[in-house]
Amino acid sequence: MQITDPIADLLTRIRNASTAKHPSVEIPASNMKKAICQILVDEGYIKGMQVKNDTVQGTIVVTLKYQVNGEPVIAGLRRVSKPGLRIYTNCEDMPKVMKGLGTAIISTSKGIMTDKAARAAHVGGEVLAYVW
Repeated sequence: MQITDPIADLLTRIRNASTAKHPSVEIPASNMKKAICQILVDEGYIKGMQVKNDTVQGTIVVTLKYQVNGEPVIAGLRRVSKPGLRIYTNCEDMPKVMKGLGTAIISTSKGIMTDKAARAAHVGGEVLAYVW
């Protein structure tokens, strides 16, 4: 099956699985998806990720994280730059998600990184998604 926006598919699968309170979700693998999932692990939004190379493409198994009362740690995921309308930013105008409480995922010339890391590296790029 051909997916026109694989990043939106990744975010939707994580959003749907956390809303349904599933312990984990499987996603078709790609290098960009692995980098985005690694940022989510580093920022503490998901417990972990594991890459299974069982098929040609492979899959990423994302283990979701929940609070003590059973609510998902990820309150919201939003795709910003879409295939029909790309959104770019420089380091001075880097967006702050929920006034710094959330995380923006940016695709820069130095790789996929958070908004804080992009500001520190003094690079701009394409705003992929907001997570809070």
